[in-house]
Amino acid sequence: MTGLLKTIVAALFGAALGLGATWYALGGGVSFGFVELGPWRGNPRAAYADADPYTRAARARTGQSPLSQAEGLTFFASVDDDGARLDPRCAYTIGGAIPAARLWTLSSLDRNGKPIANAVGRNAISSIEIVRDQDGRFEIAVASEARAGNWLPIARNEPFQLMLRLYDATGSAAAGVMAREQMPAISKGSCS
Repeated sequence: MTGLLKTIVAALFGAALGLGATWYALGGGVSFGFVELGPWRGNPRAAYADADPYTRAARARTGQSPLSQAEGLTFFASVDDDGARLDPRCAYTIGGAIPAARLWTLSSLDRNGKPIANAVGRNAISSIEIVRDQDGRFEIAVASEARAGNWLPIARNEPFQLMLRLYDATGSAAAGVMAREQMPAISKGSCS
């Protein structure tokens, strides 16, 4: 009976270890093919059939259809420029450079990648609606309270992440060869 009990315990331990490793890998713990540019993280080859097995499995699990490089690139950020997790009680400023693209959008999503319900009912802001200064620069306020200018609302008590989509990206962006300086900064402001 002792040998049977040891076999059952070993099998349960092995199954738990295997399932835990799979959950970790598919949940973003494995970074095959990902490009990290400061707080922004994306996988330029996510839509391709020859993407790594972890990327294909994660894509199958979520049912999402990522943009191919011919269509554009998608980046996610769940931390600010200092590496601190984005906090819904704080206001953030997104600004600086944006890679060359015909159109881009910045969206607020929950941790599962779903649009966040907020008082305004708006979860994205795009390059065609941005208010710019006379030098062509812009800043986007990400906060739960309304802000003047470019404002992307979030829910006050719901953890969030940001998604930046670059449509019809050109040059190095389309090739997935980019530098940190080409991506917008995420700066934390006041917290309540």
